[in-house]
Amino acid sequence: MITPVIIEIIFWVGAIITIIAGAIMVIFGVSHYAEGMGTYIWKGILLFFLGPLTVRIYCEILIVFFRINETLTEIKHVLERRPPELRAVGPAETE
Repeated sequence: MITPVIIEIIFWVGAIITIIAGAIMVIFGVSHYAEGMGTYIWKGILLFFLGPLTVRIYCEILIVFFRINETLTEIKHVLERRPPELRAVGPAETE
């Protein structure tokens, strides 16, 4: 399956972007500290550390969704291959 590879690429790109954005915010906060922009330092530090964690959680959730879909598809194929006499009788077929 190629999807985990794509999701891993998305993770690394997202992690790099959040680290760079966090570093830019810290630099901006330090350079404009006298103008009252010092809060950007803390926001940048938070983004620097929590950004990659958030991207990782998002990517893991995507992988879980794809695995659920894969498992349900396998179950569907197994049920379709069963002989008709072993299939469960639904409510509409009992009357």
